[in-house]
Amino acid sequence: MKPTIDHADVAVVGGGPVGALAALGLARAGRKVVLVETRARRAPIHDARALALSWASRQRLEEEGAWPATLPATPIDVVHVSQQGACGRTVLSREDLGLPHLGLVADYAALTAALNARLEEAGVTVLWESRVTAVKSLARYAALEVESAGQRAALTCRLAVLAEGGALAETLPGIRRSVHDYRQCALLAPVTFEAPQTGTAYERFSLEGPFALLPYGDGYMLVWTRSPEEAAALSGDADMLKVAIERAMGGRLGAVTHTGPCAVFPLVLKEVNRVVSGRVVLIGNAAQTMHPVAAQGLNLGLRDASGLIETVAGSPDPGSPEALSGYAARRRLDSRAVVGFTHSLIQLFDGHDALSQWLRGTGMNLLDVVPPLRRAFASHLVFGVGQR
Repeated sequence: MKPTIDHADVAVVGGGPVGALAALGLARAGRKVVLVETRARRAPIHDARALALSWASRQRLEEEGAWPATLPATPIDVVHVSQQGACGRTVLSREDLGLPHLGLVADYAALTAALNARLEEAGVTVLWESRVTAVKSLARYAALEVESAGQRAALTCRLAVLAEGGALAETLPGIRRSVHDYRQCALLAPVTFEAPQTGTAYERFSLEGPFALLPYGDGYMLVWTRSPEEAAALSGDADMLKVAIERAMGGRLGAVTHTGPCAVFPLVLKEVNRVVSGRVVLIGNAAQTMHPVAAQGLNLGLRDASGLIETVAGSPDPGSPEALSGYAARRRLDSRAVVGFTHSLIQLFDGHDALSQWLRGTGMNLLDVVPPLRRAFASHLVFGVGQR
């Protein structure tokens, strides 16, 4: 589709879950919204990721009509946190917060398809197969250069929302992106065990690297942090992978009965120094890309989208300095706390000496036996820091 819209109240760049949620919410608030997405409307979505969505994220998507009853999702009712080879564990439960579930696991492709359908139902203008090649902010509007079908056109708006992880943000005045390469990869694979899946997610800090087993259909989705060399070797040898998983789990779920196709993703922390530049705001992966430990990246991005909707919905000018400074202030605590928490977890569980293991085990046991601490911790994971 050629870009034929020349002006909108809000232009959203990036049609993933975070950008789509922002577009839906702002359109529902009465804004004229244009979403720019590089994918074709009917193109198959080839993405192996299983998304661990908190209950709060699921509610927000449902409010926008983007969580249909037919969406396949597996509930998470319990989160079991432990470390291999040492004492200490914490168990978080839906009963701690009085929720139906702590979260749910859904395929990226299924959730994105549901959001695409909802965008169409809501009448949001989407420029499919289009790419923003430049963005700049002026006093009264932002200007985007949109390329589609070999042609370029200008799109102006009162507010531009960057919700994709490209390099556009780094072209904006005052925006700097810090990058920390973990020199690790995430190994993803569907796994089944002898023991049935019962709605428990396992977050285990193994000697080889932290890994999660997320309830996924009748089994689990493995997300294991390994070195690039180890991830490549395990992804190419199903028998080796089965043995490694069983050793890391210590027999808790019995033998591995099946592993599915593996996918490997490099792990890098990216964070911008500020999320606002003039009339341009950064949300989701444009603002921060995180390590998957604790499964907080997408949930944080969806809270970015929700915070933006709530902050600018009633503003006469959605791109005004007052509106965007209010958004930045509102999101600062949650964003910094979650990014800092996930980064610290990797450093905290990197040491495997006796003292480090004892200190970690003591901390987990303390969290487990003090209900107010446990409930506060669970609330931060589900709702965000300072968000409930």
